[in-house]
Amino acid sequence: MQRIKHLFLFTALAAFLLSMASCGSGKKKENMSPADSLQAVLTELTEKIADKPNDPGLYFSRATFYMNAHSYDLAMTDIRKAISLDGNNADYYVLLSDVYLNTGQPESCGDALNKAYLIDAQNNDVLIKLARLNLVNKEYQKTFEYIKQALTLKKSNPQAYFTRAVALLETGDTSKAVNDLMAAVDQDQKYFEAYVTLGDLFSLRNDPMTPSYYLNAVNIQPTSKETRYKLGMYYQENGQYEKAISQYTEIMKTDSLFRNAPFNIGYIYLVYLNEFSKSTDFFTKAIKADPEYYEAWYNRGYAYEMLGNTQQATSDYKQSLKIHVNYSKAVDGLNRLDAKRRK
Repeated sequence: MQRIKHLFLFTALAAFLLSMASCGSGKKKENMSPADSLQAVLTELTEKIADKPNDPGLYFSRATFYMNAHSYDLAMTDIRKAISLDGNNADYYVLLSDVYLNTGQPESCGDALNKAYLIDAQNNDVLIKLARLNLVNKEYQKTFEYIKQALTLKKSNPQAYFTRAVALLETGDTSKAVNDLMAAVDQDQKYFEAYVTLGDLFSLRNDPMTPSYYLNAVNIQPTSKETRYKLGMYYQENGQYEKAISQYTEIMKTDSLFRNAPFNIGYIYLVYLNEFSKSTDFFTKAIKADPEYYEAWYNRGYAYEMLGNTQQATSDYKQSLKIHVNYSKAVDGLNRLDAKRRK
């Protein structure tokens, strides 16, 4: 049985969300595709910059646009222009730090954030990002110091609680980490990463509250196959097979190449429900997703063996061994079939 069970992997700096509605001219842009709408926003910003070439806020807005479009070189050009026009705006250095981070320049990222901190030590974004950067560098004491500052300035601060929770997890204080994660989702009921991390932690101790956290996360991001898989695994390991199959099926609807979803459905039918014919169908889907999936070849062979189809079972066991030489289960399977033939 394939198992993907790991704690949420922390991302150092969250991406900025772009909302350019305020940049509109007041004219309705009806029946436009998302790509056309984005192009219209960019065109409008560029026109405004042409009219006011010394307005740093316009360069900042366009740099934010480029940042979210992953056009980091263009974002860098614009944010540097904004800073050249106004070098005392902390938000500009925060965006510069994001560009540096996304272009693999963590030291320059830190320099930009430190500059932002000197300009505005009470800027929550600056404090959170400095905390996260120090967390990535495993400078936990500095992480806690910046979070303390952020929470002193702003009590309702879900990102601060989440960041501290991750630091607490890495330093081994699970109990306090759970408390901070609870605070994060209490303050922001759409905090996907916090719900997933809570699900991971409760799943590790097989707590019956586990599904509620994963379900909250799935409701926020229905296409998150990793979260659905974790939820399906919890159900599977706790004998709730129909619920597990339901989650795996949802994954298959959006990603036919996520091999573990059909594999686990096949496993449930094979091992727990003894519906061997159904199991072969799903192991076949897993094999189509990944022809090198030797465990799926073996399990399908075993299902065929249970169905009495020794020829197909032999073929699948041999294919499993071609992919993974000396795979013990496949070797044992062939030995069982040989023993049956000699009787």
